[in-house]
Amino acid sequence: MATSEKILVKSKSGLRMLCVDEKLASPFTLEEPPWSEECSFCENVDCKLKFDILKRKHHCRRCGKCFCNTCCNNMITLHRMGFIDPVRHCRSCFNITKKENEFFEKHIKTLTFGGHFRRHPDDSSDVLPGGSFTCTLSSDQRYIHLESDGETIEKIFIDKIESVQLAAATVDQLGNRMATGIAIRYTKSVDNSVMLKMDVDDGIHRMPSMFWVAALQKAFMLVHESRKISTTT
Repeated sequence: MATSEKILVKSKSGLRMLCVDEKLASPFTLEEPPWSEECSFCENVDCKLKFDILKRKHHCRRCGKCFCNTCCNNMITLHRMGFIDPVRHCRSCFNITKKENEFFEKHIKTLTFGGHFRRHPDDSSDVLPGGSFTCTLSSDQRYIHLESDGETIEKIFIDKIESVQLAAATVDQLGNRMATGIAIRYTKSVDNSVMLKMDVDDGIHRMPSMFWVAALQKAFMLVHESRKISTTT
C-alpha cells in the first residue's frame, strides 16, 4: 500500500530524507540537480577562476553548477531537497533558499495549525455547506483538509491549485494589508475546475486565520515557481 514514509538516502551532495513513494512526496520539494562535470573555470561570470590542484571546484547543491570556494562557501539548510544538514550554496542560490526557509520554519506551522472560515457571500459553488469550517494542511503537506462539525467536507491537493487570490482585505494598525477573504481555484477532477471563496471567521481565531491565508499564498507561489522551473528545464 502507498505510504508517505520517509527514508534516509546518501547522495554525493549529502544525506537526504526522502519519501519512499515519490508520488506521495510533499509538493514543496525539489529534485536534486545533476552536477556540472566538464568545467575548468568557476561558473560565476564575475569570477571565472581557473581550477587547478590547489584551486578546487565546488558544486552548489541547489543549482548543480561548479564554483570556486569563495563563490560557493555559503552553508544553509536546503529544506526543499530534504537535506538533513546545511549544504553548500552559490551566492544567488543562497539568497533564494534563505527566503524559502522562512516558509518552512514559520508558515508550514501556520498552515498545519489551521484557520477558521465561512463561505464567502459571493461563493456560488456547491463545494461547501453553510456555517463555519476549519482548514488545515495535512501532515504529509500534500493537501488542504476542510472540516466541519468533525467531518471532512473537502480535500484540496496543493499541486492541483491553479490560483490563490484575495477575496477581501483590511488594513491593520501598522498599515499592513491583511487578507480577510480568499478565493482558491483548483482542479477537483478531470476537466472540473472549481472556484472556492472563503472569509475569515470572526472571533478569537480571526488573526491566526488571516495569517493562515498569507501562508497559503506563499505555499502556492512556491509550488507555482517550481512548475515554471520544471517546464523550462
